[in-house]
Amino acid sequence: MNYILFDGTVRNALLPFTFTRPVADIRVGILTIREKWEKYLGYTTTTLTEEYLMEKFPMVEMEENVMINASFLPNEILAEMVTSLEANQAIFCNDEVVAFYSKENQEEVDFDEYEIIEYAQDCIQIQHTWDIFSKNDAALREDFELITEGRFSQPIPKSVNVIAPENIFIEEGAKLEFVTLNASTGPIYIGKNSEIMEGSVIRGPFALCEEAQVKLATKVYGATTVGPHSRIGGEVNNSVLFGYSNKGHDGFLGNSVLGEWCNIGADSNNSNLKNNYEEVKLWSYETEGFARTGLQFCGLMMGDHSKCGINTMFNTGTVVGVSANIFGSGFPRNFVPSFSWGGASGFTTYMASKAFQTAKIVMSRRHVEFTDQDAAILEYVFEETKKYRKE
Repeated sequence: MNYILFDGTVRNALLPFTFTRPVADIRVGILTIREKWEKYLGYTTTTLTEEYLMEKFPMVEMEENVMINASFLPNEILAEMVTSLEANQAIFCNDEVVAFYSKENQEEVDFDEYEIIEYAQDCIQIQHTWDIFSKNDAALREDFELITEGRFSQPIPKSVNVIAPENIFIEEGAKLEFVTLNASTGPIYIGKNSEIMEGSVIRGPFALCEEAQVKLATKVYGATTVGPHSRIGGEVNNSVLFGYSNKGHDGFLGNSVLGEWCNIGADSNNSNLKNNYEEVKLWSYETEGFARTGLQFCGLMMGDHSKCGINTMFNTGTVVGVSANIFGSGFPRNFVPSFSWGGASGFTTYMASKAFQTAKIVMSRRHVEFTDQDAAILEYVFEETKKYRKE
């Protein structure tokens, strides 16, 4: 069977992260949503997404296909239901389609003509940007069980101060000495060839993905994921870094999400709680206004390739788009459009050609090529987000 992950209705609610990737490639827990589905299904998947993303994330359609709503995170029961789908069958959860069977070149899907199978069990769905960090605890625990089942961890070094070692899994090549790991509050996963430097104190649940690094004397609170090739330092609480992003110095990052190729300058901080303790509202690209999150704690949402200089201060519930460059004293506004250059004193347009030059340098340092596909995606985002910038 051929499995295709589609963006569904949540794509705009997950901007700025879905400007540069399909919903399926969002990281929450340890794995991306695509990686989770592929592990459960035992098959590779392709993607139905926005047209401008499809050259980099192509769809492969075969005679028989199962379309899967990528906003739903799989579990054993749901995956079994998906693999059992037959012609003219669809799975729904709370009136929303989870998966359905389709034929090649099927132009229309009329669910009135389908046999509807209701999924009534608990599952995790990512519907808003803030779900990525607020549901990271549950997703991380599920991924830990999925990844480690039937496997044995590398031994915990003798110099490590450890609580609940049975909840810790260390992959081959990981380096850690003279650190404190407290897994009594949740599992701790330490990925292949990653490193935790001396003096760091970490409470689970926590995931350090492949080739990622925790700098000297870092303090990490639970439900935090450090994606592949990322670095963290200072104090981090309930945050997700997708991959190839750096928050390597002192300063606080809390209840936040960083995309790929982001960089947080030394001694930068974000607020995650309003002074009046009220609910945090967050900029929504879907409504082009500020949306209620239902959360008292909510920090920074930063899209791919965005960066901030030293001592940057972010207000509670700040959204930064793609390829923004923020610097200077004071608090910048709590919505920074893509390709903005400046800070609290105002912004100008960060021209795409200049952003591409920086991206090439940054990515080459990690031995990753900035491709024509990457350039085309960012060029599209530049044009698409013009209306938010004062040019």
